[in-house]
This record gives sequence, structure tokens and C-alpha cells, in this order.
Amino acid sequence: MSFMRKLTVTLGTAALCASLAFPAYAEKVIKLSHLNPGDPFNNLSGAMTTVFKSLVESGTNGAITVQIFSDGQLGKDAEVIQQTIEGVIQSNISSSGGVASVYPLIGVFDLPFLFPNIETVHEVMDLDNPFGKTLAADIEKKTGLKVIGLLDSGGYFAITNSKRPIKSLADMKDLRIRTMTLPTHEAIISSLGGKPTALPWAEVYTALQTGVADGQMNPVPMIAFAKFDEVQKYLTLTQHIITPYVWFMNSDFYNSLTPEERYVVNYAAKAAVTAGRGISRIVEASDRGLPYLAKKMEVNSLPPAELKAFAEASQPAVKKLIAEKFGDEGTQLLSQLQKAVDAAK
Repeated sequence: MSFMRKLTVTLGTAALCASLAFPAYAEKVIKLSHLNPGDPFNNLSGAMTTVFKSLVESGTNGAITVQIFSDGQLGKDAEVIQQTIEGVIQSNISSSGGVASVYPLIGVFDLPFLFPNIETVHEVMDLDNPFGKTLAADIEKKTGLKVIGLLDSGGYFAITNSKRPIKSLADMKDLRIRTMTLPTHEAIISSLGGKPTALPWAEVYTALQTGVADGQMNPVPMIAFAKFDEVQKYLTLTQHIITPYVWFMNSDFYNSLTPEERYVVNYAAKAAVTAGRGISRIVEASDRGLPYLAKKMEVNSLPPAELKAFAEASQPAVKKLIAEKFGDEGTQLLSQLQKAVDAAK
């Protein structure tokens, strides 16, 4: 079945299930947190949680209800992960910046220019992929959290800034670029000649508005829904990294479900990931994404020669950091990831 047909079926099923009536009382509740807006047509987290809620509640005939907390209502990434660990909430969707607080090895995904195309990303960043299964098992072993979903955070990263268009490596010099609180992201910006400025997501817009940071890097859909076009003038399609989102569930809660309920949660999460990927691609290509931003900002792509220069400057720095920070475990995981990418290609 084609990707877009699967997405259409998934969203159609969710719409149908949403119209069903459920018992007034639910035996179990899943409190599900994410940092992005709740509109399912705005971003992947909104789409994923909407589809998941519909399929879980219909699939269990209302025995499980899902309460969605969007827009970071319950706190920052690392805070909601801790709430999931402690069982205060049952589930959360986290960016790699938050994941790194409990599983630093997630940084292996930050090797620049690792993925050649988005389809390879979809194949490798997936719980059905051998590497995805290995990664999820290691995360579960080291955090105690169940991983029910793995996907990219919305697409390839682009760089925006308010100072000048980035057309060559030299244009990166001394630009203060906001990064997540990830050493690998900081290493990327430093190796390219910029000045990394690590800030939590909730502070990014204000930092760009006030000049605390000159720019930032994120996928196009996130740049659009965060309205960074209001405080940034230039957008460069560097496509240098693509980072994962990890969907966690409290292990004790997951294990307390009946086999039938676990089955529903698993297929609902898988369908929700499909919806999230589809919405990211639609937003990116539609008037909600790049075409919209192109009306507000000066957009440019880097020619092949400059992309090669960016890769040659940044890849050694990140490989060195992974080896120094994570030792043999990090280099081995990175090697497994590279092999998975080669196999998918």
C-alpha cells in the first residue's frame, strides 16, 4: 500500500472512530504530553496524538481514554519524561533534546549528512527496522521506559537567521545559532564557524526576537508553525541533520494492560506514526510550509560543492565528539546506524 494511501486510510479511520460513542466511565487513563500545538493539521505531534486517542478509545470500547496535553502544558521535554518515568503521566512524545537527558546515545543520529533522502529516514527510524528495534531495546534497558514509537521530528533541518543569507560555509562565521541542549548540535554549529546558543524550545522565539540568538535550526514544518518567519529573514535549506522523536510510555502502566489492550496501544501508535510522517510531508510541501515561508523569507538551497564543504567541516567534529563522549558504545551504535542507512539505500 502506498504511503499516501496508508495515510488516507489512517486519518479516515480516525475520523470514523471519533464519531463513536463510548461508555461514560473509563477504567484506565493515558495522560499523553507533547510540546507542539494540538491542531492535527499543524504538526506531527498534533496528528499523532489525535489519531492515537481515537484508535485507542474506539479499539478498547472506551475502557481506556486518552487525555492529550499539548503545547508543553506539563513542562519542558526533560520534565515530562521524568513525569512519565514516575508515573505522574503515562506517556509523552519527546524530541532528541529531551531524550538525551535520559539516553545521551541518541546523539548518534546527529552525524551530519547521514541520511540521503526522506524515505531512508522513514525506513531506518522505525520500530519495524532491525536498527530501530535494537535502539528501542537499549533505550528501554537504560531508562525503564517503554518505546511505542520512533520517527523523525518533522524532516530535514534548515538554518534560519536574521543577519544574512547563508550561501557558503564562510557565511556561517560568528552567527549565534540556537541549538537544543545537545553537545552534538553544538559541535555542528561550532565546526561550521558559528556560535552555538543552547536554549529550551519554549525560549527560542523570544531569543530570536530579542537578538539573544541570530538564528536557529529546525525542520521546515516546525519553523512554519513556530512562526519564526516573524523574527527571521533568511532560510537556508542545508538538510544537514534529521533527528528522531521518541514516543515513551511508562513501563509499569504498559505492562498493566491486558494483552488485548496492549495490542490496541501498539497498533494505534504505529498508525499514529504513519499519520505524523504524512502530516510533516504535507505541511512541508503546502502553503503551511515552505511555499508559505518563501513568501515571508529569503529562501535558498546550498549547491553540491557547498554541501560537500559543510559535510567535510562538520562530520569529523561530530564523530570525534561521539567517540570521546560515548566511547566504544557510541562508536558501535553509530556504526550500526550507518550500516542500517546503507542497507536502506
